[in-house]
Amino acid sequence: MTHKDRTNNSYLLTLNCWSFVCLAVLLFQSLDGFSQTTSSSDSLTNLPDSSKTDSLLVDSLQLAEDFKEKVVYNAEDSIVYDIEGKKIYLYGSGSIDYEDIHLKADYIELDYETRIVKATGLPDSSGAMAGLPVFKQGEDEFKSQEMRYNFDTKKGKIIDVTTKEGESFVHGETVKKEPDNTTYIKNGYFTTCDASHPHYFIAANKLKVIPGNKVVTGPAFMTINDVPTPVAIPFGFFPNRSGRNSGIIFPAYGKTEELGFFLQNGGYYFGINDNFDLALVGDIYSKGSYRVNATSNYANRYRYNGDISMNYSLTKFSQKELPDYAEEEGFFVNWNHNQDPKAHPNSSFSARVRAGSSNFYRNNITTANNFLTNTFASSIAYTKVWAGTPFSFNSSLSHTQNTQTRDISLTLPAATFGVSRINPFKKRIQLGESKWYEKIGLSYAATFQNSIQTKDSLLFTDSSIDKFNYGLRHDIPINTSFNVAKYFTLSPFLNYSEKWYLRNIEKRYDSDADSVIIDTLSGFKANREYGFGTTLTTRVYGMVQFKKGKIAAIRHVFLPTFSYNWRPDFSESRYGNYKNVQIDNLGTINQYSIYEGSIYGGPSAGKVSSLSFNLDNIVEMKVRQETDSATNIKKLKVLESLSLSGSYNMAADSLNWSVFNLSGRTILFDRLNLLLTSSFDPYVIQSVNGSDVRVNTTELNANNRLVRFSSGNFAMNYSLLKQTKKYESQKGSQDELNQINKNPEDYYDFNIPFSLNIGYNLFYVNGVSQPDVITQTLNFNGDLQLTPNWKFNFSSGYDFTQNDISYTQVAIVRDLHCWEMRLNWVPIGFQKSYYFQINIKSSVLQDLKLSKRNDRFNTQ
Repeated sequence: MTHKDRTNNSYLLTLNCWSFVCLAVLLFQSLDGFSQTTSSSDSLTNLPDSSKTDSLLVDSLQLAEDFKEKVVYNAEDSIVYDIEGKKIYLYGSGSIDYEDIHLKADYIELDYETRIVKATGLPDSSGAMAGLPVFKQGEDEFKSQEMRYNFDTKKGKIIDVTTKEGESFVHGETVKKEPDNTTYIKNGYFTTCDASHPHYFIAANKLKVIPGNKVVTGPAFMTINDVPTPVAIPFGFFPNRSGRNSGIIFPAYGKTEELGFFLQNGGYYFGINDNFDLALVGDIYSKGSYRVNATSNYANRYRYNGDISMNYSLTKFSQKELPDYAEEEGFFVNWNHNQDPKAHPNSSFSARVRAGSSNFYRNNITTANNFLTNTFASSIAYTKVWAGTPFSFNSSLSHTQNTQTRDISLTLPAATFGVSRINPFKKRIQLGESKWYEKIGLSYAATFQNSIQTKDSLLFTDSSIDKFNYGLRHDIPINTSFNVAKYFTLSPFLNYSEKWYLRNIEKRYDSDADSVIIDTLSGFKANREYGFGTTLTTRVYGMVQFKKGKIAAIRHVFLPTFSYNWRPDFSESRYGNYKNVQIDNLGTINQYSIYEGSIYGGPSAGKVSSLSFNLDNIVEMKVRQETDSATNIKKLKVLESLSLSGSYNMAADSLNWSVFNLSGRTILFDRLNLLLTSSFDPYVIQSVNGSDVRVNTTELNANNRLVRFSSGNFAMNYSLLKQTKKYESQKGSQDELNQINKNPEDYYDFNIPFSLNIGYNLFYVNGVSQPDVITQTLNFNGDLQLTPNWKFNFSSGYDFTQNDISYTQVAIVRDLHCWEMRLNWVPIGFQKSYYFQINIKSSVLQDLKLSKRNDRFNTQ
């Protein structure tokens, strides 16, 4: 899995000029199988022959009194003591531990008079050097061919060394180590590639490494695949601090036909502390357009974490002197906040905000996900539960908007105080089985909501204040449940609802204008609505078993549900919820609700005394699977659901039957999802003034058929995914997962050899006054790993109604070990474009890249 985590690293680089180095060499030349050239040096003087001396294996030894700490040493082969020369020789995986120093090598020589230790490897059976020295002090680690170190002065000399500094690696021919752990390197090079023979490096005659701070070089040049490039710099400066660090974010540059020359995503990163950071970046164009962005990540361990991004842009099209000149201001906010569940067990706060102006989104589309998404939704929520009580409270601010229609809906706020289900008749001490009335339960909810629906361009105008719609609603459901005749469950219920408003409407007819005038009246108004009913459910099982064959059994589960609902007609004059108004000069009278357009509406008109049903079916199958040792039974679902529902209103004077709904869903072969929904009308449809209207004539009487097919939808989705065994065990850190979720288009999983998703959707509406509506689409996407390092990703589709190809994107990614290359291509359509980039993966050298873009704005 390749990714670019650029949030937590410094950008103090002076190497942006290397973006034009001959990087194309990496595209055509394999990076595998490099030969390692080892620097030669003088070997340690005359190694003693361990075969001619006594050998002894010990764990530790207290050396001379003037050593500050105990020197612990060990060797797998032998330990040789030279009493007269005051030396100890360790052979075969020897190790020395002293204070915070750990040294390991196949040959170690310790002079306990001068307190100088020397180490090197030994030739193996093939003559190659093995067991080379590894020196570790604190967090610093060096691997080398040969080394010397003085325990007193804390100075050392290391030959042919490799050391890791932060995300980087420093190689050197000769290294001198100072007591403060600063190292000076001769004939070295700096790289972020972790290969033993790096695929690229920045070579310099002199380097200075200050641990946990920076790497400084003299005159340096870059080498790619052992080929020196002609570009050199007088000095180099590389940060190697861990954690967040402040620094410059270097911009990308280029040219667009509409906006001119540009610098994009340039700015400054503030690594404030481990809990908070800030990046300020922006774009600037030669024709006057610009964009600014402030992004911050924050976290307080065991309490909360989140990120916020705020954008503002001014886009200028054409020239001021031309008639098509236009300016568009835009903004966009993206905020995510998460509370740790352990921080406040009885309350929580969360935020998911994605909101802004439509023109900002339109003018700053950069990915396929952005282009295909035209609806945004936001929610900020707070909940609290009083432990040990049935009381709870929650409030939220929510928002939805459509960037195409520019419709926006805000709820500021919605708040609910609730009382969870209580059983008022239940005995405090239960003896024996509960009576039916003890199971009666009730709950309560008071909900306040304040909302507005408008266009995003009108949201912050003065007229929008009067368009806010608000009200308070009280709901008290009372219900119970008990068994009837052993196999049936009866659930009676009673619902009561009351709604409070501070305004209502009154309609009057204006004969001069021949129109209806709507007046808004201020004042407290309340309406009430109630009803009762009951539900009867059961389960019926049927099974057919087979003694022979692959099918062992087929089981059918039938789940019928029957309900009865009663509600009075709240449009009657005695309730005061509805009034009459003349609507034309012919004296036509219509009834209207005085709560029309209010947030919760008014009580429903028309008496209800209806019977409804829902007949659901589940079909399962058991199949035999023969093995060498036994016969196993596997259960499969043939139909997850097949249901038919409808109702009959006995109180209605016409159109007693509702529309019947038939739906089904299932999964075949664990990969193919099938979904079918359809509706059937038992009444005739006629065209009245260009609209389809149900009339009180059944299809059975008019057309000699039970029902008429009204609409249907069929959806099919096929998913195929293969993943390596490594996939399940490989887990990313939470920071990496957060970055992937924020920028999914930048990440490709090389642990999945291939995946394929195919979706087909067919929607049909049977029209009478209007032509039939048919939409039919096919969508597919997936990826294919051509080789271990090549990944091919694609998404496209076809609209059979429009006879056109839908949004299509192709991506090719090449993993070059320490480099990566990607090509994103949209070959057709409004967003026809391509973007090519080759760059170093490490964020330390993130600006060492070459990119090429061509889209509707950019023609680099």
